[in-house]
Amino acid sequence: MRKKILLLIVALAALVVSAGVKDDFKQDIRRSAGNYWAYPDKDLPELTADPEGYRPFFINHYGRHGSRWLIGSHLYNFPVEQLEKGERNGKLTQRGKEVLAILRELRASAQGRDGELSDIGAEQHQGIARRMYENFPAVFAGDASVRARSTVVIRCILSMQNEVDVLKSLNPRLRITTDASQAEMYYMNYDDPVVKPLREAAYPYFDPMKAKLIKPEKFLSRLFSDKKFARDSIKGQDLMIDLFDVVGNMQSHHQWEKTDLYDLYSLDEATNVWRYNNLRWYIYSGETPLTQCRVDFMEGNLLRSFIKDADQAILEGRNQASLRFGHESVVLPLVCLMGINGADYHTEDLSTLDQHWQSYKIFPMACNLQIIYYKPDEGEGDILVKVLLNEHEATLPIKTDMAPYYHWNDVRDYYMDKLSRQPYISPVID
Repeated sequence: MRKKILLLIVALAALVVSAGVKDDFKQDIRRSAGNYWAYPDKDLPELTADPEGYRPFFINHYGRHGSRWLIGSHLYNFPVEQLEKGERNGKLTQRGKEVLAILRELRASAQGRDGELSDIGAEQHQGIARRMYENFPAVFAGDASVRARSTVVIRCILSMQNEVDVLKSLNPRLRITTDASQAEMYYMNYDDPVVKPLREAAYPYFDPMKAKLIKPEKFLSRLFSDKKFARDSIKGQDLMIDLFDVVGNMQSHHQWEKTDLYDLYSLDEATNVWRYNNLRWYIYSGETPLTQCRVDFMEGNLLRSFIKDADQAILEGRNQASLRFGHESVVLPLVCLMGINGADYHTEDLSTLDQHWQSYKIFPMACNLQIIYYKPDEGEGDILVKVLLNEHEATLPIKTDMAPYYHWNDVRDYYMDKLSRQPYISPVID
């Protein structure tokens, strides 16, 4: 009975949409690309001044790789193959012919570059490193140490390299070490065996949502001249969803960033495809009862790594940085686990999810979490921290008397308590 009620809730989800999301997409439709949105590094806000009598000395960081090519040749092949059916049967509109030509050229450009870092992706990390250095020069002063680690995926390694190269150019005295090893994947990109069956148990929510949100008829009419042919011969829902990813990811490349195919989707259609993707990411990574509020704990090892490195940096007292480079599939559950900006939102009511939880605000390409640690200029005193999500000052679910700063002891205690209440899987960081 409970499952039937939840499926009914999903079926009603198409009836409600947040005006805020639509306004965001009106301002920049590229945001609807979600995890394919190119890192929004324009007009970043000015940061709050350092607390009086304090200076930054340590940065804890995890960043996603920069913009990339799509992962899997099928993602480029499928839209081409569907449009080629129309071409063979003389059923393409003029716009359909133009789109097919663009997709063929894009597919040729992508050949042999499965998931690789793009030119724009490299530039994103160069910019992030430069701003990190400029925002917190005390952390990188003198012969400060920078420990950089990456997952073993080449786009992440290259993202790391682009950042440390910039840091070294700004201060040649920095002592930088880099690493990418399977030995550290248990916290850099942990494959939690508990998570997969929890996600699979929630898959029944996807099909009703797909049926309610993904209505391809008008979309297909912009590409195909024969409605009956499109209905009978084209996988309309799949094409609408998969082509949306191709269109969204074109902003990852200088060659394609000005080629706009969003005219194929009305604002409502683009919003609904994003809503469908947003729901999937919520179930995949969020702290929701639909997956027993468990999946975000897959990043428990990573959060313990943050705490361990902070403890060591505080003990040593010298300026340094701990930089980690990986994937959005790590950043998103980590941000949910930490409750940053309310990302630990709990709900089974998927009909209003987009009003409270928007994945694109968390994990664009090159998304990053920076925790900045401050110590008193003189004498002893509390260690303070400030959290930046994508270089915006963020909130934690912890009381503070000096926002956007928090007392590190309060932050540490809160997360250690949260981790202690969740059965965990070895290996863990002690």
